[in-house]
Amino acid sequence: MNILEKIEKLELILPPAPKPLGVYKPTLIIDNFLYVSGQGPVKSDGSLIIGKVGKDMDKHEAKKAARQVGLTMISSIVSNIKNVERIKRIVKVFGMVNSSPNFYDHPFVINGFSELMSEIFGEDLGIGVRSAVGMTLPGNIPVEIEAKFELYN
Repeated sequence: MNILEKIEKLELILPPAPKPLGVYKPTLIIDNFLYVSGQGPVKSDGSLIIGKVGKDMDKHEAKKAARQVGLTMISSIVSNIKNVERIKRIVKVFGMVNSSPNFYDHPFVINGFSELMSEIFGEDLGIGVRSAVGMTLPGNIPVEIEAKFELYN
């Protein structure tokens, strides 16, 4: 089953792909790797989920926002490289959580993204290496994630 068929089978809805908010490429292919710039949680109407984790939302709401980042990222990939079937596996995830100073469960939040990738690509190919850190994010989005994927030749 290909990636888009898997998304359809899981009844997932891809939001519109966001436009760059600065001077950068949303995706870049070098050799057999696809690099995806940091993505935020775009809702189906094109608006962003906003809020600071530990203040405006709890870790469960933030985990859902991280899952939404995964859908946003797939949408960006579809919009920019067209052939998502070239994706072999996820290699690296860098997850950033907009959190209050007393919030320490960043890995739990980023699991929302990682669990979605595992559902789409399978456990072996959908889980890569990962970092999850806390910081202040632009636009007060709760989560931003960048990723690196390996491509088939």
